[in-house]
Amino acid sequence: MTTAAAAIPDGDRLAKRNAVVLAGAQAIGGATASITIATGGLAGHYLLAEDKSLATLPITCFVVGTAATSIPAAMLMRRFGRRAGFMVGAVVSVMGGAAASSAILMGSFLGFCLAVALGGASQAFVQQYRYAAADTASDAFKPKAVSWVLFGGLAAGIVGPQTVILTQELFTPVLFAGPFAAQAVLATAACLVLSFLRIPTPPPPDPAAPGRPLRAILLERRFLVAAACGVSAYALMNLVMTAAPLAMVACGLSHTQAALGIQWHVLAMFAPSFVTGSLIVRYGAHRVVAAGLMILAAAGLVGMSGLALANFWGGLVLLGLGWNLGFVGATAMVVRLARPDERARVQAANDFLVFGFVAVASLASGRILDAAGWATVNAVTIVIVVACAALLIVDTTTGKPRTA
Repeated sequence: MTTAAAAIPDGDRLAKRNAVVLAGAQAIGGATASITIATGGLAGHYLLAEDKSLATLPITCFVVGTAATSIPAAMLMRRFGRRAGFMVGAVVSVMGGAAASSAILMGSFLGFCLAVALGGASQAFVQQYRYAAADTASDAFKPKAVSWVLFGGLAAGIVGPQTVILTQELFTPVLFAGPFAAQAVLATAACLVLSFLRIPTPPPPDPAAPGRPLRAILLERRFLVAAACGVSAYALMNLVMTAAPLAMVACGLSHTQAALGIQWHVLAMFAPSFVTGSLIVRYGAHRVVAAGLMILAAAGLVGMSGLALANFWGGLVLLGLGWNLGFVGATAMVVRLARPDERARVQAANDFLVFGFVAVASLASGRILDAAGWATVNAVTIVIVVACAALLIVDTTTGKPRTA
């Protein structure tokens, strides 16, 4: 019996309780990301007098904040526990939302970018929710625990865009300051939800059993494949999602239609999460990730086929579905390959890689859209999906496929 299973002889009751709490926090705290994605590029466009190709820079700063904080966040929680770390992250989100709203009101593009980076830093803690859900779970329940937490993003997919729609004109005539002020309120509520989390603080590392060197783990084929799949799923999703609101408005659609497009996208990202864990248990992570990659390619084809509202919304829905299968599957692979004393380092390294590449994708998104157009943004996704699928096929044919 594993350590986790031995600690919960009640049939994963504690793990299920924690997964529900974390799903609730994801529903509220995860709205920060959808608020930023829905309005970051538009607010950047609004604040910039020249060089509109930099409009997506705030979203890049958001992702850079996540990537830069991923390792410190994991180490902080390794030292002081999950609950303390998550509540620190919620407070950082409150500060970021208040600062971003103030920067827009003052007309400061630089100040807005820095404030959004602070909001991104808070999301490094939110991204650890899925790992925390597995901490007290048995091996059999781990994929489902991860999936349950991401299911909380379904509510975030409604809360975030609806917050944008309801508050974007709150400080008229200045647009988009309202959603970030609302972010601070939502993060405060998330902090209260997280106070109910019950995950024991891990014991200090045993000097006599330090675990495998991190370099050795990162060079394992299993980790390289899992990280490549996670990077591809998240970076490609971000590449297209970041450009979508700008492309929609440029094609004559309204800000509300753009926000609703992001809402449908985020709903598609998280709605399958309640069953994705069961699919991984039944069919294995490799097959689930492969299905996600195929759906991401389909999203690119739909995006390239036209500029009507149906093309944008349909492509964004497929983009969300593909991300869910690809990213949840890749997360399950990472969770399974690390021993308890290695988890913090391996999970931090994985998230650093994922969000480092996501930052590159978000910055490239505006550049590609401005220079080559919406169709090219979608074409890039197909090329990278093919490369990642080839890597996955090689892994399954050169070694025994793992069930998770």
